[in-house]
Amino acid sequence: MNKFMARAVELAADNVRSGGQPFGAVLVKNGEIIAEGVNEMHIKHDVSGHAELLAIRRGQEKLQISDLSGFSMYASGEPCAMCLTAMYFAGMDQIYYCASVEDAAEAGLGKSKQIYDDLRHAREDRGLKIVHMPLQQGQENPMQLWKDKQ
Repeated sequence: MNKFMARAVELAADNVRSGGQPFGAVLVKNGEIIAEGVNEMHIKHDVSGHAELLAIRRGQEKLQISDLSGFSMYASGEPCAMCLTAMYFAGMDQIYYCASVEDAAEAGLGKSKQIYDDLRHAREDRGLKIVHMPLQQGQENPMQLWKDKQ
């Protein structure tokens, strides 16, 4: 196990001992740790307080950048769909993980696997109902405003 994954696992274990879930993450660029995070949902009661998201937020704030091209994430657990999506949006190059979503489900943390399974279904067949509500005639179109500014 390389030193970055070992650190992510260490953070995860420490977080469990502190009352949190077994997730730690380390954001790396050019062989240097830029930022770290652990799941803080038990502290801040914020569903987005996942280890990977916090490492990304801290790294972006520290470096004052949005684009994380050339960065890697080392996570003690396979990223959930929310964290994975954030990594796509940030332009990250690589993600390394230790425990799979199946491992997490076996440990009693099955939400990530459940969400990944649900996303395989057509929109109308998912557990969370998603309803399209198009703009009404005469409403300002934010997408067109954006397109016009480009």
